[in-house]
Amino acid sequence: MFFLCVFLQLAALERQIFDFLGFQWAPILGNFLQIIVVILGLFGTIQFRPRYIVVYTVWTALWVTWNVFIICFYLEVGGLSKETDLMTFNISMHRSWWREHGPGCIRRVVRPSAPGILEDYSYVSVTGCIIDFQYLEVIHSAIQILLSLIGFVYACYVISIFMEEEDSFDFIGGLDTYSYRQPPQEHVELKPVKPVGKVL
Repeated sequence: MFFLCVFLQLAALERQIFDFLGFQWAPILGNFLQIIVVILGLFGTIQFRPRYIVVYTVWTALWVTWNVFIICFYLEVGGLSKETDLMTFNISMHRSWWREHGPGCIRRVVRPSAPGILEDYSYVSVTGCIIDFQYLEVIHSAIQILLSLIGFVYACYVISIFMEEEDSFDFIGGLDTYSYRQPPQEHVELKPVKPVGKVL
């Protein structure tokens, strides 16, 4: 579980870097929460705290759902469009960083020649990409889903181990079959006490 959490952390950090480069605020927020919860899962594993691992498992289900949504978004399933500003919370018009910087992509900036168009406006032409950017985003999300499902299974296993250890732990004088104290006797024999000394 420890090594899996470290690997999940590295994958989330890698994804966070490329989402920052593309100014995609919704994935940045999701990646940030993923990083925090994986740290909680890591801490829970090291410190034997099953509640933290339970939080990690619940988040994993939400993380898988989020990544399925991203896959549907980039493949334009169910009326979603990758051309909308949904991933940037409609704050900016930025898109995936992979759109212009994917493997094999040649990026050309063309300045408009028509009069009346602002000087800072330019058109970016991208050609020659080996893999389209939406498929790179889908691959990233699919890897996150695969890692999260493996993490979910491991987390459930670790929680069950921790719970078994808590159930088998025996406190001193607890509910075991014998105790360090003698059990109380049912019948106590009473004897008269003879005075020690002379009676007047």
